[in-house]
Amino acid sequence: MTDFFAATAATIGRDGFAFARAPEMHGALEAAGLRDWGSFAASWDDLGIDTYMADGGRYRRRRFAAFRAAPAGIVRKPHQPHYQSRDYNPLNGGIERWFEPLTEAIAGHPALTAILQTSQALFDRTTPAAVRPAARHVELHQFRIEARPGEAGCPTPEGMHRDGVDWVLVLMVRRENIASGETTIYDLVKRPLGSFTLTAPLDSALVDDSRVYHGVTAVTAIDPQLPAYRDVLVVTMRRE
Repeated sequence: MTDFFAATAATIGRDGFAFARAPEMHGALEAAGLRDWGSFAASWDDLGIDTYMADGGRYRRRRFAAFRAAPAGIVRKPHQPHYQSRDYNPLNGGIERWFEPLTEAIAGHPALTAILQTSQALFDRTTPAAVRPAARHVELHQFRIEARPGEAGCPTPEGMHRDGVDWVLVLMVRRENIASGETTIYDLVKRPLGSFTLTAPLDSALVDDSRVYHGVTAVTAIDPQLPAYRDVLVVTMRRE
């Protein structure tokens, strides 16, 4: 897995982002103890409606948790609100948003532990030792974006944006009966740098939030008579 970390860190260092395909990400996570993926992915069936959508939409479900990541380990923090300034989220920012918390089973799940440990190791490798923080504040979001008949679901309703953190991981959990959901990365003057679509479970986008913007196109149902949704895990890290 040294090659994966080295190659991914080099790509992020050069471009400000990396698209890690599922087989490579699976290998890294398996080395960190990934197991029981089925029960982890199934937990996306138990998310609450995001009632803070300023566009009036009810197409987003989520759970949220905060952690502290340090060399001694990763520890969950007491439940707290998610806050973004309007500088970073002009649609939904500027207020404390209280979402339903991750369940205890998922907060301690071996799949999540592997994802957090791998993210911490990768972002540590990508951060020069001279400016590497002693600890990071980690926020974790389980997202389900639903597409209904006649109504698209918007993974990033605020549009092209930065999150106001240091690092972002977006990891695909499941796509069910949807089209589109293309991710595009932009430089700081908002010129496109590259596009890709997370399709397979564990396909991942890794982003240096200080250097690039990102956005995802709306998803639509392929068969409007069947459930249609996009499940992702988003992990953000910043200096504590």
